Amino acid sequence: MTSVRNKMVPPGFVSNLEEVLLSKKKMKNNNEDGEQSKEDTSDSTEPSTSDSDSSKPVVLVTNGDGIESPGLVYLVKALVNEGLYNVHVCAPQSDKSVSGHSVTLQETIAVNSAEINGATAYEVSGTPVDCVSLALSGALFSWSKPVLVISGINRGSSCGHHTFYSGVVAGAREALICGVPSLSISLNWKKDESQESDFKDAVTVCLPLINAAIRDIKKGVFPKSCSLNIDIPTAPLTNKGFKFTKQSMWRSTPTWLAVSANRHPAGAHFMSNQQSLGIQLAQLSRDASAAGAARRITTQKKNVEIESVGVAGKPDTNQVKKFFRLEFLDKEQEDTDEDLDFRALENGFVAVTLLSLKPQIESDTQAAASEWILTALNSDEQSSTQT
Repeated sequence: MTSVRNKMVPPGFVSNLEEVLLSKKKMKNNNEDGEQSKEDTSDSTEPSTSDSDSSKPVVLVTNGDGIESPGLVYLVKALVNEGLYNVHVCAPQSDKSVSGHSVTLQETIAVNSAEINGATAYEVSGTPVDCVSLALSGALFSWSKPVLVISGINRGSSCGHHTFYSGVVAGAREALICGVPSLSISLNWKKDESQESDFKDAVTVCLPLINAAIRDIKKGVFPKSCSLNIDIPTAPLTNKGFKFTKQSMWRSTPTWLAVSANRHPAGAHFMSNQQSLGIQLAQLSRDASAAGAARRITTQKKNVEIESVGVAGKPDTNQVKKFFRLEFLDKEQEDTDEDLDFRALENGFVAVTLLSLKPQIESDTQAAASEWILTALNSDEQSSTQT
């Protein structure tokens, strides 16, 4: 069983984690004992589905990796199996894991129903922020708002400055902007070491925390005006417990690689699609199944490559055209503070970090900036007078 170190997390938030684990075991036993009696009841009715059972709290799930990614699928199935929640899914159709807080403005997005047993699910041809914004708008679902929005489980950590790039964190942040409590969850995926079953283990680790969050939201003791960013270590079941961490300055090094105009780099599949308001360049989801990929390709318009044109609308023969590809490369971090998110994650802890919408600027930095502005303005006035 995953150990819980209460001194490392907000006491009002995780005081009932162990209680959740025990109640889950008791509930399973009670369900097994009650199955026979339900079968013997002649006037029993069909159990209500998650779509129509208004007595259960609504939980909305989205992610950044796409609706077919194993992290989302395992999480949704686990929430459905809990039998406690009315589970709804609104997630991107394809991989939008590094989309940040981008939205699709003044352009039509498509929404299609999706099959995830026990949940009401839709896939959206937009970003995670599009998904959450649409779901909470009242235009797609009939309920007013969910008790909790969960974004994840993402492939790859979302520590430090990666929170600004991360689509999974942006989904949770959009929920917070709309006034709904939220969690973003990521797995510290490592190439040649991690495997798909690790997502199932990650669900096992974070599910008690999700249950505790929903309980504490009802009690009014869940942290307000902030979202919880949860990073799960590479080997989820061998974690050292939950640790309340601080957001670090960590990020991978962005590297732009020049690509030959005659070919794209091996392993990358690019397509250029002409849409109503321009050209979007999208990489086919790395997590999509072969069947899902084939289905999406058949729905795309014919691939079109648009050459640059001059102001007059005529081809510019002098126009220089180049191709580049962005990659993030990991680098060694010198900061040894054990309470930072990436350091705790590297040390085997489940890092839980508060993310807030409120700008929290250090007082000395604010004072220095204020002094600089006054000095700059005074200098500008003096220069104008002398002139």
